[in-house]
Amino acid sequence: MLIFQSFGAPELLIVLAIVVVLFGASRIGDIGKGLGRGIREFRREIKDGQAEDHTDEDVREPVTKDETKR
Repeated sequence: MLIFQSFGAPELLIVLAIVVVLFGASRIGDIGKGLGRGIREFRREIKDGQAEDHTDEDVREPVTKDETKR
């Protein structure tokens, strides 16, 4: 899209200044902390889920030819 190609450093600084005026510097810090905490928790849950998948594969019994015909 042609609109997004025209964004440069000055435009981004103006948007950042508007955000700081609307929310305040301390509120932006709180939002950043919450976002970082959420990302860390998401990554941890993904890692735990992958670990569970690997342990489930080890516990499963092998499927025989007779069971696949059902």
